[in-house]
Amino acid sequence: MHIAIIGAAGMIGRKLSERLVADGSLGGHAVNRLTLVDVIEPGRPAGFAGRVDASAVDISVPGQAARIVGTRPDVIFHLAAIVSAEAELDFEKGYGINLEGTRALFEAIRLAHLDDGYRPCVVFTSSIAVFGAPMPDVIPDDFNLTPLTSYGTQKAMSELLLADYTRRGFIDGIGIRLPTVCVRPGKPNKAASGFFSGIIREPLAGQPAILPVPDTVRHWHASPRSAIGFLIHAASIDLQPLGARRSLTMPGVSASVGEQIEALRSIAGEKAVSLIRREPDELVMKIVGGWAKAFAPERATSLGFVAETTFEEIIRVHIEDELGGRI
Repeated sequence: MHIAIIGAAGMIGRKLSERLVADGSLGGHAVNRLTLVDVIEPGRPAGFAGRVDASAVDISVPGQAARIVGTRPDVIFHLAAIVSAEAELDFEKGYGINLEGTRALFEAIRLAHLDDGYRPCVVFTSSIAVFGAPMPDVIPDDFNLTPLTSYGTQKAMSELLLADYTRRGFIDGIGIRLPTVCVRPGKPNKAASGFFSGIIREPLAGQPAILPVPDTVRHWHASPRSAIGFLIHAASIDLQPLGARRSLTMPGVSASVGEQIEALRSIAGEKAVSLIRREPDELVMKIVGGWAKAFAPERATSLGFVAETTFEEIIRVHIEDELGGRI
């Protein structure tokens, strides 16, 4: 099986590559080729005996998506995106990458399909940012999409493209609306949600962390381990039961910032919590204030998608996977 990962240099892309190499198969099929692309050249996963092609590619540049599609991957994981705060600050860049890049990929697949019947499985990472206020405290699967950010709008538009290209038979697509992935390892990114990870990751490493929003802010979270599990599961199951509704909200944990801090206190003590500094940021508060608090992801759970059930579990996953089990 040949698998392509677009956005392979990012944290999720790297972890997905490593998981595929460790498993050696996907959906019962041996993985013997990986095509890894990003705007910077991705690293090659260690221990893979098959063929790896890694290159720097911007799929929003004309002709670049066709290069990837020309290798005819069986499964394409489309992870590439400009994150929320950056997409809000740079309107043209956000639409160029998040929408036009996605459409360029789908169009390249459509043209290949017209040429020789090529029809890959496409797993698209959407976001819970497709929902916006006013909304209930717990959002059901059939709630309408009313994004209040450019990022959420770009993801919602891409979901519609995914559904239409699937309906027309060009791709077999599934969109997974990721919760905020927490605790993200490594350095902070430009996502407005970055502080959710920062107030856990930095104190666990003995470093100060900035909290730009009130403790009352509540949000929907899942660990990187769960996010990878979502992607693997999405590419392994029969997608026909999705029908025309091709995008699913993933399970997760609803936690307030205050509950996050209490979970940190219970695991790492007061010394860790004392490293959190409150510095209000109006832009971040404006973006995050319109985000969803909790979901009832019944479609996803009925199809076997699973995540953590408490925020303490999420912290312990970070300690196990990133800190060698010790703090």
